[in-house]
Amino acid sequence: MNATIRNVFAAALVAGFSLTLSQGAAWAQAAHDHHGHSHDTPAATGKPGKASAATRTVQIELGDNFFSQENLTVKAGETVRFVIVNKGEFLHEFNIGTAASHAEHQKMMAMMVDHGMLTPTGLNKDMANMDHSAMGMGHMDHDDANSVLVEPGKTGELVWTFGQDMSLEFACNVPGHYEAGMVGKISVTK
Repeated sequence: MNATIRNVFAAALVAGFSLTLSQGAAWAQAAHDHHGHSHDTPAATGKPGKASAATRTVQIELGDNFFSQENLTVKAGETVRFVIVNKGEFLHEFNIGTAASHAEHQKMMAMMVDHGMLTPTGLNKDMANMDHSAMGMGHMDHDDANSVLVEPGKTGELVWTFGQDMSLEFACNVPGHYEAGMVGKISVTK
C-alpha cells in the first residue's frame, strides 16, 4: 500500500470512519489526479447572496455524521441565509451543489486531507496557505462561495441565492462523511 493510500486510511481512522481498500485507493488516485480546488458549481444552482437580501434564515446543526435537517424546499431566485452550527467533535462542511459537483469536490477534500491541510478537527492554515507548486498542485484553499467549513463548537454562515427549478444537495464532503449519510436534499421550485 503506497503512502498516499496509507494517509487516506489514517485520516479516515482518526475521523472515526472506515474505508475499504478500493475506496481508499480511489480517493488516493483522485487526490493524485486533481490539481486544484474545484470552483465548478454549475450556474443553474445559484450564486452567492447578500445577507440583506435573505428572505429567511435557516439554522442547520451538524453532528458526527448527520445534519439536523434532511430536506429543504426553496424557491428559484430565493436568497437564504444559512447559519451552520457544528455540534460534533469533527470538522464538517456545508456545501450546496449537485451530486456531480459534490463528487468532484470530494476529490479535492481527500487531497487536502492527504497533504495535511485538513485535519479531523480543522483547517491547518499553515499548510493551506503554503505554495504547493513543487508538488504539482499550486495554491490550494477552501474558499468556494457555495461552501463553508465549520470546526467543532463553531458556527459558520453561508448566504445563497438559488437558481433554477432543480434538485440539489447540501453535503459534507470531508472524506467519508458524505458516504456515511451526511447529505440532504434541496428542492428548488418555481
